[in-house]
Amino acid sequence: MKLASSILLGVALLVSPAIAQSGDKAIPTTTISLGTATPGGGFPLYGDALAQVMNAADPQVSIAPRNTKGSNENIPLLEKGELDLALVAGEPAYEAFAGIGRAPARLKILTAIYSNPGMFVVRADSPYKTIRDLVGQSVAFGAKGSGLPILARYVLDGLGLKQDEDFKAIYLDRAGDGPAMVEDGRAAALWGAGIGWPGFATVASSASGARFIAPSAEEIARIRAKHSFLKPLTVPAGSYPKQSEPIASLGSWSFVLTREDLPDDVAYRLAKTLHGAEATFCKTLAQACETTAANTVGAAPRPELIHPGVMKYFREIGVVK
Repeated sequence: MKLASSILLGVALLVSPAIAQSGDKAIPTTTISLGTATPGGGFPLYGDALAQVMNAADPQVSIAPRNTKGSNENIPLLEKGELDLALVAGEPAYEAFAGIGRAPARLKILTAIYSNPGMFVVRADSPYKTIRDLVGQSVAFGAKGSGLPILARYVLDGLGLKQDEDFKAIYLDRAGDGPAMVEDGRAAALWGAGIGWPGFATVASSASGARFIAPSAEEIARIRAKHSFLKPLTVPAGSYPKQSEPIASLGSWSFVLTREDLPDDVAYRLAKTLHGAEATFCKTLAQACETTAANTVGAAPRPELIHPGVMKYFREIGVVK
């Protein structure tokens, strides 16, 4: 079965034809590819939950998550038309849209997914209590190709530190490898971001427990003076096991981006399905409680970066004029 709307536009969704059943009627199903990241990280967790909720809410659209190397691979895959949708961290998205080190990306935003306050986690019995304490130590900065090392680079640069010179930087093949390295001492700390991030949850749930290290108020001010696109963010108390107090940090929003030529009617349908199921998505995954139409409007660097099909839906529901 061919997708007529895509053919008319001279593009094709990365689909495999399928048929859903509704009573005795066959319903054509469009499968849309979604790039996530390496196993064990926050993006695959989110992508799987997104697919579960979206596929249940709309039997004619099937979201198919696919593990990738993360944000830095997802962006070129979208640009080459090898993915329909992909999760991209805030810093790689910022650099791509701004054309930093490359031509400006012509991708579009489907939705903001969640905020990413960045911080380090160490064993609770470790001697490290500040970022400066970690200088010269082995630190796992995240998976190769993911957005986490980029966020860390901006944060550390704001403090006059260099990721690969002032630390013994470790870049992971799989995001899920980091917690074990902290547990067995191969790494003094693991860098991560977000609320409910799996790496943090694993360390915090371990027998040794966890201590989180975030920039101080003075350090946050210094970082933002140099990199103003990073925003003050808070990790609420109870986001991780035995985390009794909120943690102030800074970071940015991650997004689901679309390829430039994703048809407007497809983007509209995806937005309508997603935001119609916001309450269900929030119950399915705590991080998804931040995935709202209002947050997408507020998090987008510029309104014109939001997909036109999504903006059409947002106007209908009154989120934008």
